[in-house]
Amino acid sequence: MKTITVTELYKLLSSGEAIDLIDVRTPAEYAAVHVAEARLEQLDGLDYGALIASKKGNLSSPIYILCHSGVRAKRAAARFSEEGFEETVVVEGGTQAWVDAGLPVVREKSTVLPLDRQLQITIGSLVVIGVLLAHFVNPHWIWLSGFVGLGLIVAGTTGVCPMRSLIARMPWNQRRGGGNCCGGSCCS
Repeated sequence: MKTITVTELYKLLSSGEAIDLIDVRTPAEYAAVHVAEARLEQLDGLDYGALIASKKGNLSSPIYILCHSGVRAKRAAARFSEEGFEETVVVEGGTQAWVDAGLPVVREKSTVLPLDRQLQITIGSLVVIGVLLAHFVNPHWIWLSGFVGLGLIVAGTTGVCPMRSLIARMPWNQRRGGGNCCGGSCCS
């Protein structure tokens, strides 16, 4: 797996060279901000067979992958390699690095909170509920807060967060403004 900086990618895109750039975030994240040349292929719903077919068996041409910060892109790149893609290139720092560098982006109106904020609200709510239930109902409810804390430790050490994946699959994170969200397979 190779990497490329956002400035290197911008120069490559500006040169007019046609590249295969995919964004593996959720449709809601993509709607909030994305690189204009990137097409959405949500990580949890990636159809590798369809992508192989779309490349007409040419798995040697590079595929550039980005997400919010690079973690999901690395997971996607590893999976692409397992599926036979010969050259996967992860965009270092992802869309956040692109935005931080002041490079041009597409922003669409979205009424959905960013996934990270949804996750923070959910985790915070579960911890508070666990504490309140333990205090007012039964002391054993404290284990709910402990379980959530353990989940955060696992997510922090492994880079895999099942709660994030669950929230990303919620209906409000799957569609942008009704209808076909991007003309591709991003809504599946």
